[in-house]
Amino acid sequence: MSGRGFNRSITVRYLMFVLGLFVGAFGTVLAIKANLGVAPWETFHIGLQKTFGLTIGLWSQIVGVVVIFATYFVAKMKPNFGMFLNMICFGVFLDLILWLDFIPELQSIWARLLMFLTGVVVLTVGIGMYLSPSLGAGPRDSFMLAMNERLGWSIQRVRLIIEVTVLLAGTALGGPVSIGTILIALLTGPMIQRTIPFWRQVMKKQYGLPEPIERQAS
Repeated sequence: MSGRGFNRSITVRYLMFVLGLFVGAFGTVLAIKANLGVAPWETFHIGLQKTFGLTIGLWSQIVGVVVIFATYFVAKMKPNFGMFLNMICFGVFLDLILWLDFIPELQSIWARLLMFLTGVVVLTVGIGMYLSPSLGAGPRDSFMLAMNERLGWSIQRVRLIIEVTVLLAGTALGGPVSIGTILIALLTGPMIQRTIPFWRQVMKKQYGLPEPIERQAS
Protein backbone atom coordinates (compact mmCIF):
# COMPACT_ATOMS: atom_id res chain seq x y z
CA MET A 1 0.00 0.00 0.00
CA SER A 2 1.35 3.45 -0.93
CA GLY A 3 1.93 6.09 1.72
CA ARG A 4 -1.02 8.08 0.43
CA GLY A 5 -3.29 5.02 0.48
CA PHE A 6 -2.11 4.10 3.98
CA ASN A 7 -2.83 7.62 5.28
CA ARG A 8 -6.30 7.52 3.75
CA SER A 9 -6.96 4.11 5.29
CA ILE A 10 -5.87 5.10 8.82
CA THR A 11 -7.84 8.36 8.57
CA VAL A 12 -11.01 6.51 7.60
CA ARG A 13 -10.46 3.98 10.40
CA TYR A 14 -10.16 6.73 13.01
CA LEU A 15 -13.20 8.53 11.59
CA MET A 16 -15.22 5.31 11.88
CA PHE A 17 -13.88 4.81 15.41
CA VAL A 18 -14.88 8.28 16.60
CA LEU A 19 -18.22 8.21 14.74
CA GLY A 20 -19.01 4.87 16.38
CA LEU A 21 -18.32 6.36 19.81
CA PHE A 22 -20.66 9.26 19.04
CA VAL A 23 -23.40 6.87 17.86
CA GLY A 24 -22.90 4.73 20.97
CA ALA A 25 -23.11 7.80 23.22
CA PHE A 26 -26.30 8.91 21.45
CA GLY A 27 -27.86 5.48 22.04
CA THR A 28 -26.84 5.65 25.70
CA VAL A 29 -28.50 9.06 26.12
CA LEU A 30 -31.69 7.75 24.49
CA ALA A 31 -31.76 4.95 27.07
CA ILE A 32 -31.12 7.44 29.91
CA LYS A 33 -33.88 9.79 28.70
CA ALA A 34 -36.36 6.90 28.41
CA ASN A 35 -36.06 6.52 32.20
CA LEU A 36 -36.52 2.76 32.14
CA GLY A 37 -33.11 1.82 33.49
CA VAL A 38 -29.65 1.84 31.96
CA ALA A 39 -26.65 -0.47 31.62
CA PRO A 40 -24.79 -1.34 34.86
CA TRP A 41 -21.81 0.93 34.12
CA GLU A 42 -24.16 3.84 33.40
CA THR A 43 -26.03 3.09 36.64
CA PHE A 44 -22.67 3.46 38.39
CA HIS A 45 -21.75 6.69 36.57
CA ILE A 46 -25.16 8.26 37.23
CA GLY A 47 -24.97 7.18 40.89
CA LEU A 48 -21.58 8.89 41.20
CA GLN A 49 -22.98 12.01 39.55
CA LYS A 50 -25.95 12.12 41.93
CA THR A 51 -23.75 11.57 44.97
CA PHE A 52 -20.67 13.68 44.22
CA GLY A 53 -21.73 16.06 41.44
CA LEU A 54 -19.78 16.59 38.20
CA THR A 55 -21.25 15.21 34.97
CA ILE A 56 -22.01 11.69 33.79
CA GLY A 57 -19.45 12.03 31.02
CA LEU A 58 -16.73 13.18 33.43
CA TRP A 59 -17.43 10.25 35.73
CA SER A 60 -17.25 7.94 32.73
CA GLN A 61 -13.77 9.32 32.04
CA ILE A 62 -12.64 9.23 35.68
CA VAL A 63 -13.80 5.64 36.11
CA GLY A 64 -12.11 4.84 32.80
CA VAL A 65 -8.76 6.07 34.12
CA VAL A 66 -9.16 3.96 37.28
CA VAL A 67 -10.04 0.91 35.19
CA ILE A 68 -6.99 1.45 32.94
CA PHE A 69 -4.70 1.40 36.00
CA ALA A 70 -6.53 -1.67 37.36
CA THR A 71 -6.08 -3.44 34.01
CA TYR A 72 -2.33 -2.80 34.06
CA PHE A 73 -2.10 -3.92 37.71
CA VAL A 74 -4.05 -7.13 37.07
CA ALA A 75 -2.49 -8.30 33.80
CA LYS A 76 0.24 -5.77 32.90
CA MET A 77 -1.88 -4.93 29.83
CA LYS A 78 -0.60 -1.56 28.62
CA PRO A 79 -3.17 0.93 27.34
CA ASN A 80 -2.98 2.03 23.71
CA PHE A 81 -3.97 5.29 22.06
CA GLY A 82 -7.36 3.88 21.00
CA MET A 83 -8.24 3.09 24.61
CA PHE A 84 -7.57 6.67 25.74
CA LEU A 85 -9.38 8.08 22.70
CA ASN A 86 -12.36 5.86 23.51
CA MET A 87 -12.44 7.04 27.12
CA ILE A 88 -12.14 10.74 26.28
CA CYS A 89 -14.49 10.87 23.29
CA PHE A 90 -17.30 8.80 24.80
CA GLY A 91 -17.43 10.97 27.92
CA VAL A 92 -17.32 14.19 25.89
CA PHE A 93 -20.06 12.98 23.54
CA LEU A 94 -22.28 11.91 26.45
CA ASP A 95 -22.04 15.31 28.10
CA LEU A 96 -22.44 17.17 24.80
CA ILE A 97 -25.65 15.33 23.85
CA LEU A 98 -27.07 15.73 27.35
CA TRP A 99 -26.11 19.44 27.37
CA LEU A 100 -27.75 20.10 24.00
CA ASP A 101 -30.93 18.62 25.53
CA PHE A 102 -32.71 18.03 22.23
CA ILE A 103 -34.09 14.61 23.23
CA PRO A 104 -37.52 15.12 24.83
CA GLU A 105 -38.71 13.65 28.11
CA LEU A 106 -41.62 11.37 27.17
CA GLN A 107 -44.51 10.51 29.46
CA SER A 108 -46.21 7.59 27.73
CA ILE A 109 -44.79 4.23 28.80
CA TRP A 110 -45.03 2.94 25.21
CA ALA A 111 -43.20 5.97 23.83
CA ARG A 112 -40.52 5.58 26.50
CA LEU A 113 -40.20 1.87 25.72
CA LEU A 114 -39.82 2.67 22.01
CA MET A 115 -37.16 5.28 22.82
CA PHE A 116 -35.35 2.83 25.05
CA LEU A 117 -35.32 0.03 22.47
CA THR A 118 -34.18 2.49 19.82
CA GLY A 119 -31.37 3.53 22.16
CA VAL A 120 -30.27 -0.09 22.61
CA VAL A 121 -30.19 -0.63 18.84
CA VAL A 122 -28.26 2.61 18.27
CA LEU A 123 -25.83 1.74 21.07
CA THR A 124 -25.04 -1.69 19.62
CA VAL A 125 -24.61 -0.23 16.13
CA GLY A 126 -22.16 2.28 17.60
CA ILE A 127 -20.22 -0.46 19.38
CA GLY A 128 -19.93 -2.40 16.13
CA MET A 129 -18.73 0.75 14.34
CA TYR A 130 -16.07 1.69 16.89
CA LEU A 131 -14.71 -1.86 17.16
CA SER A 132 -14.64 -2.51 13.40
CA PRO A 133 -11.42 -0.52 12.68
CA SER A 134 -9.56 -2.62 15.32
CA LEU A 135 -7.97 0.40 16.99
CA GLY A 136 -8.48 -0.89 20.52
CA ALA A 137 -11.22 -1.71 22.99
CA GLY A 138 -12.38 0.64 25.74
CA PRO A 139 -11.04 0.53 29.32
CA ARG A 140 -13.91 -1.61 30.62
CA ASP A 141 -13.67 -4.23 27.89
CA SER A 142 -9.89 -4.35 28.34
CA PHE A 143 -10.32 -4.89 32.09
CA MET A 144 -12.70 -7.75 31.35
CA LEU A 145 -10.07 -9.36 29.09
CA ALA A 146 -7.40 -8.80 31.74
CA MET A 147 -9.48 -10.56 34.41
CA ASN A 148 -10.17 -13.40 31.98
CA GLU A 149 -6.42 -13.79 31.34
CA ARG A 150 -5.38 -13.52 35.00
CA LEU A 151 -8.07 -15.71 36.57
CA GLY A 152 -8.76 -18.11 33.71
CA TRP A 153 -12.50 -17.59 34.02
CA SER A 154 -14.75 -17.40 30.98
CA ILE A 155 -15.51 -14.00 29.47
CA GLN A 156 -19.19 -14.52 30.27
CA ARG A 157 -18.44 -15.22 33.95
CA VAL A 158 -16.02 -12.29 34.28
CA ARG A 159 -18.44 -9.90 32.57
CA LEU A 160 -21.30 -11.02 34.83
CA ILE A 161 -19.24 -10.54 38.02
CA ILE A 162 -17.97 -7.11 36.96
CA GLU A 163 -21.37 -5.83 35.86
CA VAL A 164 -23.18 -7.15 38.95
CA THR A 165 -20.53 -5.46 41.12
CA VAL A 166 -20.80 -2.06 39.43
CA LEU A 167 -24.60 -2.38 39.32
CA LEU A 168 -24.77 -2.93 43.10
CA ALA A 169 -22.36 -0.04 43.66
CA GLY A 170 -24.37 2.22 41.34
CA THR A 171 -27.63 1.25 43.02
CA ALA A 172 -26.17 2.04 46.44
CA LEU A 173 -25.18 5.49 45.12
CA GLY A 174 -28.69 6.17 43.80
CA GLY A 175 -28.24 5.20 40.16
CA PRO A 176 -31.32 4.12 38.17
CA VAL A 177 -32.23 0.43 38.01
CA SER A 178 -35.35 -0.82 36.27
CA ILE A 179 -36.60 -3.27 33.65
CA GLY A 180 -34.35 -1.59 31.09
CA THR A 181 -31.26 -2.73 32.96
CA ILE A 182 -32.33 -6.34 32.48
CA LEU A 183 -33.30 -5.74 28.85
CA ILE A 184 -29.88 -4.24 28.08
CA ALA A 185 -28.17 -7.24 29.67
CA LEU A 186 -30.27 -9.63 27.56
CA LEU A 187 -30.27 -7.76 24.25
CA THR A 188 -26.88 -6.12 23.79
CA GLY A 189 -24.75 -9.28 23.63
CA PRO A 190 -26.63 -10.99 20.76
CA MET A 191 -27.01 -7.68 18.89
CA ILE A 192 -23.32 -6.77 19.18
CA GLN A 193 -22.43 -10.22 17.79
CA ARG A 194 -24.22 -9.14 14.61
CA THR A 195 -23.13 -5.51 14.34
CA ILE A 196 -19.40 -6.14 14.77
CA PRO A 197 -19.06 -8.58 11.82
CA PHE A 198 -21.21 -6.30 9.63
CA TRP A 199 -19.06 -3.21 10.17
CA ARG A 200 -15.81 -5.19 10.01
CA GLN A 201 -16.90 -6.50 6.63
CA VAL A 202 -17.63 -2.94 5.52
CA MET A 203 -14.17 -1.79 6.62
CA LYS A 204 -12.44 -4.82 5.09
CA LYS A 205 -14.22 -4.45 1.77
CA GLN A 206 -13.66 -0.73 1.41
CA TYR A 207 -10.34 -0.04 3.10
CA GLY A 208 -8.71 -3.26 4.23
CA LEU A 209 -8.88 -4.41 7.84
CA PRO A 210 -6.05 -5.69 10.07
CA GLU A 211 -6.47 -8.64 12.38
CA PRO A 212 -9.08 -7.93 15.10
CA ILE A 213 -7.54 -6.54 18.26
CA GLU A 214 -8.58 -9.55 20.35
CA ARG A 215 -6.72 -11.90 18.01
CA GLN A 216 -3.61 -9.77 18.23
CA ALA A 217 -3.71 -10.02 22.01
CA SER A 218 -4.05 -13.82 21.99
